Amino acid sequence: MSIFKLFKPYKPAGDQPKAIAELTKLLKSGEQHQTLLGVTGSGKTFTMANVIANLGRPALVISHNKTLAAQLYQEFKTFFPENAVHYFVSYYDYYQPEAYIPHSDTYIEKDAKINDFIDAMRHATTASALTRKDFVIIASVSCIYGIGDPKEYEKAALEIKEGMNVSQKELLKKLVKLRYERNDYEQRAGLFRVRGETVEIFSPAADKIIRVEWDGNVIEKISQNQANFERLTLPRKVSGGSDTHQNSLDSGLIKIFPAKHFVTPQEKLDAALKNIELELGTQLLKFRKEGKILESERLRQRTNFDLKMLKETGFVHGIENYSRHLSFRKEGEAPYTLLDFLPTNFLTFIDESHMTVPQIRGMYNGDRARKEVLVNYGFRLPSAMDNRPLKFEEFDKKVGQIVYVSATPAEYEL
Repeated sequence: MSIFKLFKPYKPAGDQPKAIAELTKLLKSGEQHQTLLGVTGSGKTFTMANVIANLGRPALVISHNKTLAAQLYQEFKTFFPENAVHYFVSYYDYYQPEAYIPHSDTYIEKDAKINDFIDAMRHATTASALTRKDFVIIASVSCIYGIGDPKEYEKAALEIKEGMNVSQKELLKKLVKLRYERNDYEQRAGLFRVRGETVEIFSPAADKIIRVEWDGNVIEKISQNQANFERLTLPRKVSGGSDTHQNSLDSGLIKIFPAKHFVTPQEKLDAALKNIELELGTQLLKFRKEGKILESERLRQRTNFDLKMLKETGFVHGIENYSRHLSFRKEGEAPYTLLDFLPTNFLTFIDESHMTVPQIRGMYNGDRARKEVLVNYGFRLPSAMDNRPLKFEEFDKKVGQIVYVSATPAEYEL
């Protein structure tokens, strides 16, 4: 019996039964690439949902823009009301990437406005990917951009249970290490507050409030409530949120995931900082040999400021530019993305593949051209170029079985 409970508002009709049966058969036989043909309005989403239910495997559906992703999200929520359906797109309402224009000597600092609710939905996505098997994720190409090492993220998760001998002060220190912030007045995702012998933790997925009560230095009671705090309203097309998995207290254990996806343990952070310092020394020597005094001084000042912030707080704006060192990847090695959070048997559907595949192909080159200028003029270390989207070949290796969904597939998808 499938772990997916498909709600069928109507029966498959026309070519749908044949397409569902054929795709199911071929995917079960291990075929890596398949194409689902169909014009707009032909019921391709319902066909995909039936295939997912037949196979009983988690799925990733990639769309080339947020609007279409939102539409797919709503449709899959309808088809799988009892399973986890998630929405994973860029959390920026506005984004101006860091850049430098040499001919006018113009430096453009990164400027962005984060949508807190979309950020919460991204956290809900990764939490489900690590704790459930019955999920469908609707994503944009944001899924090929770095979000941190899933192993470190899961390893950093805090497990607590009733009867555990841990003081309130000790737990608060651990929450701060997981990038939670104390705020005794606001109720927002990623915060916690203290009320006497009680601590309330607001999950980064904005789906629940975890209440921990003490008797001396022993956790006496842990309870969870569905969150009703300051939930930002999504546009109508994405309203409703994604119901994420509630950790059951039947086992007496609850897992608290970090408030941010980029998490580095202190001992690894110390080692990473030394590696950043070594790279800085190498690049400064290179600039001086080339007579680039201005670039050398610029890089020295900027990097030392970032190092100071990382040492003191464990965080700095633009921390993603040091992700290669923080995750101990080799030069040129692929970044960790949402795909690394998923189990090995997940199925990928690329919607409107004639548009989405070229978009995935183009992300890497556009990003690299901008980063090379920043590196050449001393705004960033060379390792910043490894804070990047996946190359298409890297993406292809990570996704396994793919179904291309299009009315007009290109030659590659056939």
